[in-house]
Amino acid sequence: MEWKMAPAGMAEAAENVIDKLMENGHEAFWVGGCVRDELMGRPVHDMDITTSALPQEVVALFPRTVPTGLQHGTVTVLEDGHAYEVTTYRTESGYADHRRPEQVVFVRDVKEDLRRRDFTMNAICCGADGVLTDPFGGAEDVSRRTVRCVGDAEERFAEDALRMLRCVRFASVLDFSVAKNTWRGLLRQRDKLAHIAVERLRAELERIVEGPHPLRGLGMLARSGLLPRGKAPFPWTDADLAAAAALTAGIGELEGAHLRWALLLHALGVSAMEADTLLRAWTFPGTTRTAVARVLRVREAWTAALEAAPAGDPGAVEALRRQWIAAVLAHGSAAAEGWLALLEALPAAAGSAPGGGAAHAALLVAAPADAATAAGLPRTGEGQGFPAIARQWMAQMPVQALAGLAVTGNDLAAALEQRPGPWVGRLLQDLLQGAATGDLRNQPEELLLEAKRMVGHEQH
Repeated sequence: MEWKMAPAGMAEAAENVIDKLMENGHEAFWVGGCVRDELMGRPVHDMDITTSALPQEVVALFPRTVPTGLQHGTVTVLEDGHAYEVTTYRTESGYADHRRPEQVVFVRDVKEDLRRRDFTMNAICCGADGVLTDPFGGAEDVSRRTVRCVGDAEERFAEDALRMLRCVRFASVLDFSVAKNTWRGLLRQRDKLAHIAVERLRAELERIVEGPHPLRGLGMLARSGLLPRGKAPFPWTDADLAAAAALTAGIGELEGAHLRWALLLHALGVSAMEADTLLRAWTFPGTTRTAVARVLRVREAWTAALEAAPAGDPGAVEALRRQWIAAVLAHGSAAAEGWLALLEALPAAAGSAPGGGAAHAALLVAAPADAATAAGLPRTGEGQGFPAIARQWMAQMPVQALAGLAVTGNDLAAALEQRPGPWVGRLLQDLLQGAATGDLRNQPEELLLEAKRMVGHEQH
């Protein structure tokens, strides 16, 4: 194998590791994902090695190693600036928790090692001579673009229930189909997903939703019924998922990971507060939770503004402009832009689709662009509507955050000869709103004069 898809130097250093093992009387092969990806012409990011050498023999042969998982036969070998997981041939048994083997036995036959692996495409190894060892037809399944379990699918999924989500993830990311027997085995074993830690489920979900074919993966998840069987809350019915599918057709067009999650939760009719709670339960990091919630809060602010805008009122457009600016100031320009990106990813006719319950509510909220047009906002071009207008409003804002305001809290306290306190923050926000809408020039003199007027008015 020529290893055209591996970074420069990675394959050569890995070959040095394999050669050294072989020179000392051991077998050694590249194995798993690196072989699969090279066969597919996909970038190779890491290169795992399987060997007949025992872990202590690997450690003795190489000057720089890390005992990654000696009980499972894995040693990380550091060679020429690259790290390689070198694992002894092994068999596994006794998966009492449907995740980790209770018994690991080192063996001398590489085919026995390949037999324990999840899918045929990951059960291929390649020697230094470029010859493949492929006892389960993995290369053929790669060419057919098929995910197939090694041996009996029900047994593989019962051993490690996370493999069911991995199955969906591989099919989604690689744009593969799933073999019929493998899919049937998944459906029969899906209740065992309840044994898997939420963190591991979330990691697989991230790869599906943030991958190149998220809509395919989400469809498979809906058909499989896997997620409601996990440990984390999944409070949606089949009808909700069907309605969400109609709204997420453009999810693959969104670049930011948090935008994809925001669109998915929006399509499921989730509020910003509910989104934060759900993402926390699914162990998402705080940065993701915050970014998603902010986008959904912009949605809520804008929807409330539309509902309050009187139809046919000549001043409705200006009122909406001010409400949009208030949302930008409250939640940030990045969140506001995120909501506009979501609007552009939603189907044009989303607001007229039938539905009921939470699904219907999600569909109604999905069409604020149409509602904005009804409220009197002009269209700036075919298919643009409100997002284009909102971006114009944002571009015209002289200031978009407190950091850009020409006065500080200390300036206000000094000019008004008062002790700093909560009043400073409230006054700064009022000044920021006035400067952002254009009612005030963002200049110290004018802002301080307006602050004095506001304070004087309150005192009277």
